Amino acid sequence: MKSSSTHSSAEIWLLDDDDIVRSTTAQWLRLSNYVVHEFQDAQAVLDKFQIGSPCIIVSDIRMTPIDGLTLMSDCLSKEANLPFILITGHGDVDTAVNALRDGAFDFLEKPFDPNRLLKTVEKALQKRNIQLQHANQSQYLEDLHGLEETIIGQNEQMVRVRHQIHTFATMDTHVIVYGKTGCGKELVAKALHDCSPRHTKPFVAINCAAIPADLFESELFGHEAGAFTSANKQRIGKLEHASGGTLFLDEIESMPLAMQIKLLRVLQENQLERVGSNKTIQIDLRVVAAAKNDLQSLEDFRQDLFFRLNVSQIHLPDLRNRGSDVPLLFEHFCRMAVKERGKEIKPLSPIDLETLTVYGWPGNVRELKNVALRYALEPNTSVAKILAGYQAQDDIDTITPLPLSVKVQEFERSLIEASIRQQKGNIQLVLEQLQLPRRTLNQKMQKYGLNRTDYLD
Repeated sequence: MKSSSTHSSAEIWLLDDDDIVRSTTAQWLRLSNYVVHEFQDAQAVLDKFQIGSPCIIVSDIRMTPIDGLTLMSDCLSKEANLPFILITGHGDVDTAVNALRDGAFDFLEKPFDPNRLLKTVEKALQKRNIQLQHANQSQYLEDLHGLEETIIGQNEQMVRVRHQIHTFATMDTHVIVYGKTGCGKELVAKALHDCSPRHTKPFVAINCAAIPADLFESELFGHEAGAFTSANKQRIGKLEHASGGTLFLDEIESMPLAMQIKLLRVLQENQLERVGSNKTIQIDLRVVAAAKNDLQSLEDFRQDLFFRLNVSQIHLPDLRNRGSDVPLLFEHFCRMAVKERGKEIKPLSPIDLETLTVYGWPGNVRELKNVALRYALEPNTSVAKILAGYQAQDDIDTITPLPLSVKVQEFERSLIEASIRQQKGNIQLVLEQLQLPRRTLNQKMQKYGLNRTDYLD
């Protein structure tokens, strides 16, 4: 039974100059729903292969005039990480083992078990699809411009969010942005401001949950000198400072009821008075309010204020509902981290990609960003390892447990990594310590993205 990557974009290029062997092998692979292209000679493969070709190559070694090892060398010189599987006769096993050191993904000895072929091909396709996905994501990120650079995502819901931002920005109306903690509500509010005619004026952000109730009025309205004991000088409030621009009220559901009444009057009359003053000040204000839950359903939120603000709404999806946006955003944050520090992005292993996909991301994009930064900057780590010891931020209520399959794989990876580190990259000593066949160790190192050169003394 094949895994979910059965319908992957990568294809199998099968090369063997024995027509019967090639056609029989191709038929077996096609019965398992793989896309197979047959080649009779190596030159035909070389003529077709290009960097980024969506394929893995399965090739016999003994062919003329170009043998499988020469073909592998030529292909890997163009793209070093291409999964290349060799088919060997009994006398070629030593040669194939040496080829593993030169970059071969694996080898199969004739006559090979068809199920063994399927498992090897599946792993190679899995690796290739990650490479292709990474290349596509990298190109997508390189081509970003305008609002797409700020509100990143190919998910249908995020495409709709960008469309709403473009539409609402020019309408100059109040907007409510709904979304769980860490979804990027302030990012959306700033984008609304930057895309609007108000972009040259201030964007003022207030977290309503972070302001003590007794300081709320002074924070929003400002005060005159002497208005209260500690008011030593005049202070301009956030509402007045945001005049002409945009006021972002995050977690507006936390605003005290008395302040809701006063804010409603300001929005109705477009004017305010500082604390301790009788002078009326005209203001021109656009409010973008953010909330986790439907404001209309909250008992402690005034309905009249809700209706005043509820001209337009934007709903941000939880990260776990954004599908392929998770690895895309992960790479984006990794690129940000390495760009600032002059490092290279570490490729994701299959288990890393699986972990990104199955994890629930209770902290949403904010949590993903933190994990991506650690992954990009910490050597010899993995996504699963980071999440296994990850401490939630104060605003994350729960941690999504990793599935058992991921935990088991991460434990296996940690054992192999520890052995490689202990033996300082000496693979022969690792084989003896772990009591593994060379081929099995090679496959697991490929799977977990482990490279002996990272552990050399």
